[in-house]
Amino acid sequence: MTSVNLSGTPLLKTDGPIATIQLDRPRQMNKITAADLAVLSGHFASIEKAGARVLILTGEGRAFSAGYDLGDIAARTSSKEDVHASGFENVVDQLETLAIPTICRLNGGVYGGATDLALACDFRIGVDDCEMFMPAARLGLHYYSSGLMRFASRLGVAATKKLFLTGLKLDAAEMLRIGYLDEAVPAGSLDARVKELAAVLAANAPVVMRGMKRAINEIARNAFDPAAADQRYRESLVGAELREGSAAFAEKRPPRFGADLDGR
Repeated sequence: MTSVNLSGTPLLKTDGPIATIQLDRPRQMNKITAADLAVLSGHFASIEKAGARVLILTGEGRAFSAGYDLGDIAARTSSKEDVHASGFENVVDQLETLAIPTICRLNGGVYGGATDLALACDFRIGVDDCEMFMPAARLGLHYYSSGLMRFASRLGVAATKKLFLTGLKLDAAEMLRIGYLDEAVPAGSLDARVKELAAVLAANAPVVMRGMKRAINEIARNAFDPAAADQRYRESLVGAELREGSAAFAEKRPPRFGADLDGR
């Protein structure tokens, strides 16, 4: 296992096909600062280049994250600097469009912009006492468009209005009900459940998973490219992954989707 860390900035660990990024500022409830954004973006890029099959995103301590540093936004506003220079939304969008499947391990509460960071992951498994709230309306902050689109397309209009217009805190049961959480488990079971899901994803055919994830995300954004998806479908019919998957099924063994099969 390898690790990289820079003074409280997000920590990257890799273990075979599974990469983990841990927000690493527990005393500030893993508040995300401007300095963290370039680190996160670099981690996302390096994970894909290294050939990881799955990414787990989590936090250290009692919260997943308190969200983006509002002090940075206030400082940019007061100095008349373009607040979009922070690039938080760009990093969240980068996470959403990662080719590999992603799991958010919600070790605790998730607040503010961190709710969008977690939602950009493909799966969210949280502890059964976690909570969330989006205080944008209380702060006088109109949320950025890609985040609003992500919430509305994934959770529906009613749940998105409840989160953004009321700013009310939701508990784990309500997070499950609206579809924000895929699963809520006791804290003692969190690691095992996340590792179990990561292992399932890492064992599946990486090329077809990348293609289907892309198509599903496009459908959610109302930007579906059916011609490109159909082309990927046709390629899969004559691809090495289908040959290996079919052989493994016939031989009653787990498939072996290695680097020689992933089309690169």
